[in-house]
Amino acid sequence: MHKSKLAGFIIDCQTDDLAGAADFWSGALGMPLRELPAEEAALYKGLEDAAHGLNIEVQRVSHPSRVHLDIETDDIEAEVRRLERLGAKRVQAVHSWWVMEAPTGQRFCVVHAASKSFAEQAARWP
Repeated sequence: MHKSKLAGFIIDCQTDDLAGAADFWSGALGMPLRELPAEEAALYKGLEDAAHGLNIEVQRVSHPSRVHLDIETDDIEAEVRRLERLGAKRVQAVHSWWVMEAPTGQRFCVVHAASKSFAEQAARWP
């Protein structure tokens, strides 16, 4: 058995001005910027989602801009296999997570559980 839940949304920006992109999305969504660890700061800027507890980040990417979601889990391989049974495909392993593609073409990531609400809010899967 494993558990998983929606972790949040990542706003992929094909830009050289990550700070400017983060400022825009911070203002547009009414979410203040939050500090991320130094090793992440060059590629990611965090937004504070106090209302919903979701992880919202602005990410610098080399592909066209888009928004993708992250699913967090306590067992990445089990969750990836579950999603494959539903029709998703593995696209690329990145560090410790997987980029997946839904049958309808949307890309999303399966990442390690990190939210404070994971234990009580995640769905349980056999």
